[in-house]
Amino acid sequence: MRPMTTMKSMPEQEMFEKLRRFNTPSVGNVVASYPQHPHCLGLYDPWYGKWYTDDSLTCLLPELGPAIGHAVTVVFGLNDPSRPAVSYLDFVDFLLAAPRPSIVVCEAQFPPEVMCRAGIFGGQSGSLYKACGAVGLLTNSPVRDVDEIRKLGIQHIARGVTSGHGSLALRAFNVPVEVAGMAVVPGDIVHMDENGACKFPANRLADVCNHIDAFSDEEAEHSALLLAATDGAGIKAAWRKVISKGVGLDDRSLK
Repeated sequence: MRPMTTMKSMPEQEMFEKLRRFNTPSVGNVVASYPQHPHCLGLYDPWYGKWYTDDSLTCLLPELGPAIGHAVTVVFGLNDPSRPAVSYLDFVDFLLAAPRPSIVVCEAQFPPEVMCRAGIFGGQSGSLYKACGAVGLLTNSPVRDVDEIRKLGIQHIARGVTSGHGSLALRAFNVPVEVAGMAVVPGDIVHMDENGACKFPANRLADVCNHIDAFSDEEAEHSALLLAATDGAGIKAAWRKVISKGVGLDDRSLK
């Protein structure tokens, strides 16, 4: 893991706006994907660090582009008197007091036979979360009211869509959660778009911002070299330059 930068950073909101101009894989490249690359921070084990979502979720509003914010975590489940529950209004108070912008990250804990029909978020919750300063919702449950949330302009990544749900309970909030293989603690920075979501510690926000331009410019240069090549030798020469930068390939694959 590379140390934190000592460079003076821009204000937090400007850093968020900067990272909204990049897709989530580009952010992930800097966070952990290519630990041998000079502009990768190596914050997690790229395969096993639980820092990005798997393929079980879908971005419902790709046209909105990326969303980024502080993670506000919550857990929902069946309305079971034998299980703990907390006040939704207390969660609203917490969300109102959270740093903005925020991303609501929900771990839905429903039985498998119910999970695929647990459309527990929709137009009403989207309106609430937007009013409280959230710019996105990330959940392993389905959602509903896609037409309404589209008008709200709040990004949603979810298991899918369904039209209903039953009685439920808010089990906990401001606790560690895991959604689609990504482990999130309250206050993590979450970046999400049509490719999924990734996270990183809030105290590394400036580092991500400081490295992402160089990494992305390098990728653009490599793509241009590949597309400009006119024969096999040129293509191989361009690709050799790409893989020499540390893209995670086994040494045997670099020959």
